[in-house]
This record gives sequence, structure tokens and C-alpha cells, in this order.
Amino acid sequence: MTNQQLELNIGWLYPRLMSTYGDRGNVIVIERRSLWRGFNVNIIPLDQNATDTDIRGVDVIVGGGAQDRQQEIVMRDLQGAKAEAMREKLENGTPGVFTCGSPQLLGHYYEPGLGQRIEGLGILDLVSVHPGENTRRCIGNLVIEVTASRLAKELKEMLDGATPYLIGFENHGGRTRLGKVEALGKVVYGLGNNGEDGTEGAFYQNAIATYSHGPLLPKNPFVADWLIKTALQLKYQQEISLSPLDDTLAMQGREAMLKRLNLSLSTTVAAKV
Repeated sequence: MTNQQLELNIGWLYPRLMSTYGDRGNVIVIERRSLWRGFNVNIIPLDQNATDTDIRGVDVIVGGGAQDRQQEIVMRDLQGAKAEAMREKLENGTPGVFTCGSPQLLGHYYEPGLGQRIEGLGILDLVSVHPGENTRRCIGNLVIEVTASRLAKELKEMLDGATPYLIGFENHGGRTRLGKVEALGKVVYGLGNNGEDGTEGAFYQNAIATYSHGPLLPKNPFVADWLIKTALQLKYQQEISLSPLDDTLAMQGREAMLKRLNLSLSTTVAAKV
């Protein structure tokens, strides 16, 4: 099949309620990097008006951050057939990137600083608890080394053998504790899941959960390419080769941030996709 015959349906979780921290940029990056390669792209809002059929029709899912009140609204809506469709998609390997508040929704529950516990979908074996109003938030630049075994291997292959580091920004009050789910990575700079155990995010099937936003994908375009490639391969059941794009500016930006943080990490290798 030619690129013009390939179509990518991007599911955007609750665009109006869960885009507090500019994470719509992740949707834009996936869309543009797909269009530049000649793929057809549809952006499908998975909001209160969406059905379980809409959820089952997407190829990649993007979720962003929200305030506690908005998360409660989302969880009241994401029930029944819609919740089951979301579980089915992620369990069957649909790739996704879930940043800031959305990983809390995929876990067992989130306890806000004030108010009732918000029950999650239980897809990820993790819980998140806000220690209280007077507790300092986890805010600042964040750098992690991807350690989730399969993802680290696949990203390393795309980066021609270079270690995959993710650069982002965290801003969260909740502290996340992992159960049996694999951590996305280990903290090189910043606080991560809870500021204590050195873990950051989670990785399950092909779902990336992380507190790293700002948004994440413009700073780490090789992750966007991994999502695109994984989604198309799953959809069309064939090997997909992505034509390279000029990521010089993104790589220079990564190096500038690492220099600012006094980190000596090699991250300039262009992705081979």
C-alpha cells in the first residue's frame, strides 16, 4: 500500500476538559508528522458526545492533563460501554500517550487533596494520591531514561543504538505508586512519579503514561514516530517504514535543555524509522 492509502485515526481524549497544560501539542505533532509523510489523518474527539464505536475506531489515543474537577467529570462520563471499549483498545495494543492527569484515570484511583476518591479504569496497576493542600507540588524540568524493556529496545533501534532519553516538564500534586505495571523510565533529573523511588510513568502493552508534558512529543519526536509506526503496523498488519524528517531544530532544543540542566547525555542521533 502507498502512503496515500494509509489512514491514521487519532483519538483525542476530552479535548476541552483535558488540555490544561498545552498537551494538545501532542495531537498536533502526531498529525503533522503523519501528513508530512503523505498519510491521511483524522482527529476524533473522544468526549461526552463520543460513543464506544468511536473509541473502537481510533488507531492511536492521546490524553492530557486536567484539574481535579474536570477529572471527575471525565470519569463520570467514561463508564459502561465507553470504558469497556477503552480497556479493549489498550489491552489489544492500541498505542497511546497519556500525560499528567490521564494516567491517573487509567489507574485504580486518584485521591485528590480535597474531595472524594476518583475511581479509575483499572487498566494500569497504579494508584495516585495527593498528600494534601499544604504539600509542595512536583514542578520543574524532567529528564528520564526509558527503561521499559520492549519500548527501550524499539526506541534504541530507531535511534541507531543511542539510549532513549525523554525531556519534558512536570507539574503535579499527586504522587503515583506503581504496582506490577512496568515503569516507563528512571528519573535522571526531576521528581517523577512520587519524588522518592526514582520511577517515572508507566508502560503497558503500547500505552505510554507519564507526568512529562509541556507537551512531550515536540521535544521527543522519535516517540511520535514510534506511536505512528506502531499504530499503522497494528492496523494494517504489515511492516511500516517511515520516511525520515528533518528534526534538526528539535535535537538542538534537546541539547540546549540538557546543557541548561548540566547533563551530559548524547541525544542528537536522528531516528531511523
